[in-house]
Amino acid sequence: MDTVERYEFHIKGRLSDSLCRAFEDSNSAIKPAETVMRGEVRDQSELHGLLERIESLGFELIKLRKLERTRTP
Repeated sequence: MDTVERYEFHIKGRLSDSLCRAFEDSNSAIKPAETVMRGEVRDQSELHGLLERIESLGFELIKLRKLERTRTP
């Protein structure tokens, strides 16, 4: 079994549906002043790739939180 970490990304502003789809493996929730995306991250390399994608799209990351651990078969 591999360990998969779940993360929650809080991004300043309301992202459009098409921008949220740029993070295909994440679920998103739009709040009045921010977008919250949650998704599984397999390793540190994937986490850094997601952070780079957020930065390259010009988004401001206001909070990053690691959620509960899950196991994949």
